[in-house]
Amino acid sequence: MSNIAVGNLDLAELRTAISEEYTAVALKPKQGFHFHTGRFLANLLGYSDKWLTGIPETSIESFAGTGNPFSLSQIRPGERVVDVGCGAGIDSLIAAKMVGPAGQVIGVDMTPAMLNKARRAAVEAGLANVEFREGYAEALPVPDRWADVVISNGVLNLMPDKAAALGEMARVLKSTGRLQIGDILVQKAVPEDAKNDIALWTG
Repeated sequence: MSNIAVGNLDLAELRTAISEEYTAVALKPKQGFHFHTGRFLANLLGYSDKWLTGIPETSIESFAGTGNPFSLSQIRPGERVVDVGCGAGIDSLIAAKMVGPAGQVIGVDMTPAMLNKARRAAVEAGLANVEFREGYAEALPVPDRWADVVISNGVLNLMPDKAAALGEMARVLKSTGRLQIGDILVQKAVPEDAKNDIALWTG
């Protein structure tokens, strides 16, 4: 992929920095970060014990979301779900339990260490209706109009081109589909010098 500039940032450099940060969350989840992680964070965000039952601790420990996409609407049996920026798979696995054997979940992430962890967790949980694909939110490896629901948790804030990512989410959703996002909102414009600081993008 050729390098694309976003303001004064190089997109490839930014993606590398973000991937390195979340590789650390995958491989060393207990080292401590400038954001909350793991079961403590899941409880803080209102994840019920029922949702977490049967989810491997290896997936839970690397959870680094910012919200609770399941609080917006119930995911129903038989539905198809895409999890954009799935990380170690906690939300994908919860969704797979909710949709049941007649449903299907695709988790997408750009960080190989997170995907490896998610795939192992799916096997450990015995969930055959979920798969994990490597890719970017701005170019989802999912067919048009495939999903009943697109979920995303703490990922849009990491993307400079949010319009492209939202366009991809709209592309993969059925016309009757739902978008359920947990993320960070700001109430005033971010200064240009902050936008050009990679260190401020990685968390």
